[in-house]
Amino acid sequence: MRLIFKAVLLMILGATLAVAKPTIYILATGGTIAGSGSGSLDSSYTSGTVTVDKLIAAVPDINKIATIKGEQISNIGSQDMNNEVWLKLANRINELLNSGKADGIVVTHGTDTMEETAYFLNLVVKSDKPVVLVGAMRNSGSLSADGPLNLFNAVNVAISKDSVGKGVVVVMNDEIHAAREVTKTNTTGVDTFKSPNSGKIGTVFYGNVKYYMNPLRKHTASSAFDLTGVKELPRVDIIYSHANDNPDFVNIAVKNGAKGIISAGLGNGNPYFSVLEAIGEASKSGVVVVRDSRVGSGETTMNGEIDDAKYGFLTCDNLNAQKARVLLMLALTKTSDKAKIQEFFLTH
Repeated sequence: MRLIFKAVLLMILGATLAVAKPTIYILATGGTIAGSGSGSLDSSYTSGTVTVDKLIAAVPDINKIATIKGEQISNIGSQDMNNEVWLKLANRINELLNSGKADGIVVTHGTDTMEETAYFLNLVVKSDKPVVLVGAMRNSGSLSADGPLNLFNAVNVAISKDSVGKGVVVVMNDEIHAAREVTKTNTTGVDTFKSPNSGKIGTVFYGNVKYYMNPLRKHTASSAFDLTGVKELPRVDIIYSHANDNPDFVNIAVKNGAKGIISAGLGNGNPYFSVLEAIGEASKSGVVVVRDSRVGSGETTMNGEIDDAKYGFLTCDNLNAQKARVLLMLALTKTSDKAKIQEFFLTH
């Protein structure tokens, strides 16, 4: 009799486990997806006015596919994203994933700096479990708001077994993009996010997730970076080049304590002659200078028109300037050795 009872219990337990839904935490940071305006046809709005519980309530179907839990990390427009929120967000994600409380994470975020936050998390999250960033180009009160379907798709990506080991991804407008590759390309269009050097890695159409490529650079669990003991990030500034440029911003950055400079140069990372001399002097003084390009795609190559060895410059590979800044900040938490930092740019 006892054996039959135990067998029945095991069958019940097995059936319960078989239908158990994954637990997904939605960590809200603000942005247009949490924004509201005065009317459905009014283009003006305020970011970060809708709380995480209301975001979840607006998409009830996600509760059918996962156990949803929500937390409010911040509630700001992503133009105001900062290092403090990044550290708070990353540490909470690591805590949730590594404790077993969460099977995946969805971060709701403004689109202005989404690519930077995604790449930062891609380098510091120490788990293979899915982490998905999602946002919207139209606020929650807009006619044909894109946020609810984007959020539904993001949760589906987060529960997909195929998302494991892919690193941090961005889900917008039915597409899945790798955090390292994605960038915002249009100020207002819903199809703004593109990966110009490699293309999207997958699609998600009304929850149907399909992957076509894998990110190959080191990320998440295989990344060299760890936030353990990190309380603040070093200052790294971006200097944007233009015709008839001047070295003033370089000099100000150095004077104000920048530990690194990303030079978003012309073409293949070429700075104006006076700027070249200024960043050369900065490099000699111990500031780590990484040449990048304002172009938006393609590799900034070593020793093209610029003698990088002479000036002690590094190059960004094919990262855009804002992502090169993220990587250099994290690299400087570990080392000031230029050869090692250059290796990070070639492997992450």
